[in-house]
Amino acid sequence: MINTQLPFPSGRQPVLARNIVSCSQPLAAEAGISAIARGGNAIDAALAAAITLTVVEPVMNGIGGDGFAIIWDGVELHGLNACGRAPMAWTPERFRNLPGMPDRGWDSVTVPGAVSQWVALSAKFGDLPFEDLFIDAIRHAREGFPVSPVIARQWHDAVVELRDFPGFSAFMPNGRAPEAGEIWRFSDQADTLEEIARTKGESFYRGRLARAIAAFAGEHGGAMTEADLAAHQADWVDTISVRFEGHDVHEIPPNGQGIAALLALNIIAHLPYKQTRAGSAERMHLEIEAMRVAFADLQAHIADPAHMRVSAAAILDPAYAKERAKLIDPRRAGTYSPGAPPSGGTVYLCAADAQGRMISLIQSNYKGFGSGLVVPGTGIALHNRGFGFVNTPGHPNEVAGGKRPMHSIIPAFMTRDGKPVMAFGVMGGNMQAQGHMQMVLRRTIEGLNPQACSDAPRWRINDAAVLTLEHAVSQEVVEGLIAMGHAPRVAAPDSLDFGSAQLIQRLEQDANGLCSYIAGSDHRRDGQAIGR
Repeated sequence: MINTQLPFPSGRQPVLARNIVSCSQPLAAEAGISAIARGGNAIDAALAAAITLTVVEPVMNGIGGDGFAIIWDGVELHGLNACGRAPMAWTPERFRNLPGMPDRGWDSVTVPGAVSQWVALSAKFGDLPFEDLFIDAIRHAREGFPVSPVIARQWHDAVVELRDFPGFSAFMPNGRAPEAGEIWRFSDQADTLEEIARTKGESFYRGRLARAIAAFAGEHGGAMTEADLAAHQADWVDTISVRFEGHDVHEIPPNGQGIAALLALNIIAHLPYKQTRAGSAERMHLEIEAMRVAFADLQAHIADPAHMRVSAAAILDPAYAKERAKLIDPRRAGTYSPGAPPSGGTVYLCAADAQGRMISLIQSNYKGFGSGLVVPGTGIALHNRGFGFVNTPGHPNEVAGGKRPMHSIIPAFMTRDGKPVMAFGVMGGNMQAQGHMQMVLRRTIEGLNPQACSDAPRWRINDAAVLTLEHAVSQEVVEGLIAMGHAPRVAAPDSLDFGSAQLIQRLEQDANGLCSYIAGSDHRRDGQAIGR
């Protein structure tokens, strides 16, 4: 057994290079940079890392998850929404008498979209053959790799709840989760990845793997059918954005929660934020209150855009943000109801290459290992994104067949004067929108480099609306927040509740047209940024 404790405080230096991959697991980052070494570009690198993450970080993402991406192709931005829809048999009546949406089991499983994201990104932007992107993932799954410390901890926690779910024993062949440093092999997953690579994803949606998923659903009372899988497609979308401190901050449009980060930034622009001191209770208070207001609107209005009653543009109208900002007392914590705009478990990674291409990519099984269901003989852990719906009659996010749920996973990107500045993201449930806002503020107003942006102590409004603070937040700030009416809970030093950030900032382009970057990777996880 290896000792994985870190008895002394440590900091990371930012990584500077022409080509960079930054993600939450070193083997996946290495897979990405290896793709560049084989002649691939930033998008190939991100895909190789993402596919490898399904093997080396299976708690947080998998073949049966969802995904989103924002891509700078060297000229312009592109957005991709690859999340799946509810099975057509999911009527509101199916869930009407439940206390809420199920968070595990078949009634939490929507169509997985991650595989379609890999296919779409490779087809549109990739330089390497699709099968080449799977080399390292398949090798690690078949030959084995030593499990990293944070992932081992999360795996152990998940097993406590999920050990009896159908198929989940595949992730605990010895009756337990693997320990840190223990070699993990999963030949079923290697076989599945080979089949996805060989068929360019067709088997997953219209072939043998689709039939296996649908048969497993039928065996255990699930609603997923082969027709539901065959109907899936990933959609290219325009990003939504707001101007903040001379930068344009971009997010994927609803059904994602990224709009909450943008609304919070719009609100902060109307508050006396710059009059406060960096790291002070007064500054943190304004950030928290802006986010609480934005979350009230998120929960009330955001859904599959085909079912929303207000538009993203209306929510992001500066005049609306100005009115919402008036609710906030700079000296006192408040509670907020949704406004009325005019009607109308996750992994994140980023990559950049010397030719100027950048990508911000996220994929997830949602809560640790998702639904708890693993399709026998495949290594496909199915996500639980159906939990993102509500069963409130008439709500725009009410569950229904063929509909996308409100989604927590969001990639982000910053530009300035039409040029790329930074690809970034913060994985971790509802921490993501909050983390995006905190990264933007640290970078644009406080001027921190990407690693320092990530290292700065964070706050989080958790799913129960309770304010939690990282252990590194000073006692002075804690007491200051209490004096303003907050009731913060300070997390344990080893808490994993504050997400994991990865950031790559573009530095300059030289006389030969080659770009360079500076990257940061969250010290709260196992990962790193790797340059070449």
